[in-house]
Amino acid sequence: MRDPEQTLEDLSKILDELKERSKDEVILVEGQKDRAALTVLGIDSEVWQVQGPNSIFSTAERLAIEGRSAIILTDWDRKGGQLARLLRDGLRANGVRYDDQLRLRLVQLVKMEIKDIESLPAFFTRLVSLSHNSDLKQRLEDVPKYKAKKYLRPKP
Repeated sequence: MRDPEQTLEDLSKILDELKERSKDEVILVEGQKDRAALTVLGIDSEVWQVQGPNSIFSTAERLAIEGRSAIILTDWDRKGGQLARLLRDGLRANGVRYDDQLRLRLVQLVKMEIKDIESLPAFFTRLVSLSHNSDLKQRLEDVPKYKAKKYLRPKP
């Protein structure tokens, strides 16, 4: 593992950027657990689950109709990579602006440790426990405890 403090600092920057940028953009994730993980990390923006080929294109069409842009944040396993490609194609075909650079930066940072979005909160907690940075430990204590609840996919 890289230096835990440096990894934690880099991960915190990515998460802070995601929090700031996602106020205007919809975050696209694979499933319910990914959505819950983002909530645990304090990202309270609009998050849409996209699973299956039909929902990808209906999601792209809906974003185009609403004139919104998206942040692609799928897992970095094989399925997540395929889904990211399908999302890029669908969004591009519908003229929807999208960002997949945050995903790429996140993958480069954590791919040796974890493989998906749902593992981020536990990984973040582990980094904080290995770190000597008291500000980040306080940040972890301030994260609300999340109780899982069922999320429904938005209707196109």
